[in-house]
Amino acid sequence: MKHVALNDLHASLGAKMIEFAGYNMPVLYTNLIQEHLAVRNSVGVFDVSHMGEFMLKGEKALDLIQLVTSNDASKLVDGKVQYSCLPNDEGGIVDDLLVYRFSADEYYLVVNASNIEKDWNWISKHNTFGVEMKNMSDDLSLFAVQGPNAIKVVQKLTNVDLSTSEYYTFTTGTVAGCEDVIISNTGYTGAGGFELYVWNNDARKLWDALFEAGSEFDIKPIGLGARDTLRLEKGFCLYGNDINDTTSPIEAGLGWITKFTKDFIKSDYHKGLKENGVAKKLVGFEMLERGGIPRQHHTIKDASGNVIGEVTSGTQSPSLNKAIGMGYVATAHSKVDSEIFIEIRDKQIKAKVVKIPFL
Repeated sequence: MKHVALNDLHASLGAKMIEFAGYNMPVLYTNLIQEHLAVRNSVGVFDVSHMGEFMLKGEKALDLIQLVTSNDASKLVDGKVQYSCLPNDEGGIVDDLLVYRFSADEYYLVVNASNIEKDWNWISKHNTFGVEMKNMSDDLSLFAVQGPNAIKVVQKLTNVDLSTSEYYTFTTGTVAGCEDVIISNTGYTGAGGFELYVWNNDARKLWDALFEAGSEFDIKPIGLGARDTLRLEKGFCLYGNDINDTTSPIEAGLGWITKFTKDFIKSDYHKGLKENGVAKKLVGFEMLERGGIPRQHHTIKDASGNVIGEVTSGTQSPSLNKAIGMGYVATAHSKVDSEIFIEIRDKQIKAKVVKIPFL
């Protein structure tokens, strides 16, 4: 099992550590609801240094990215970030990722921890362009400073004017005396904030500075448990749950990152789904009756008891104080307000399809 640079610090803070994607990671420090609401209402810091980072460099870097990703990376300018996915040969998704453009011939790809090796091998396999590739995953730490007060905390530590930073843009600067920090206006919570990429040898220095600067806002360390409930309230897909090797981005409601202005791996297949319709769709739903929390792989049925789909993610929403979830259902049952039933402990619990995001 791999350890992030601040593994011992998290243990000393009393974090509950679990194996996640091959890493020893903090899932909880105190209380999930408290951590969740700290981010929604003020500010919290996640150590998500398990994420993977690849550098792609060379005059053909964009050509490689255009081939292996579904979104149109030619629309990127320096300092811009793009959400995208890596389609596979079978009509599914290798991974979802972020693409950072540093210059016309230098990009960073930020990938999920569980897929670092898989993604590296997949992109390398298609690198017939002579693009220089470097796996930076073990060299960088990544802190997600999230919440409405995140900008006030980070701004104390840098001369970079964050007030002009737009969503899904980034810059490189000095933060808390740490040089070459990537300051990215991104996150997986929908609460606003920044993701800071820092060299491992500066990780502790930056972490301590964030907590000193955020003390007036009651800043908290936040575990992966709250990261999951926060992202679900915003309807963000989680790889391995809501998208995987067998799901098309069209089925997952990710048509907006699937651009047919270019050719990419299996693009004709996905274009066909968009034009001809899909048999199943990823929807959000909220529970209308008590009876348990929807969880991954719970069966979804119609009023007659016919199986129409499966839950991919579910939780008790701390912000909404109700049980919510996402899952794939037959397209005929995907309209908002459609009545569905989630099978929990052999009981059919009534729910309805709702518009995503939940919050």
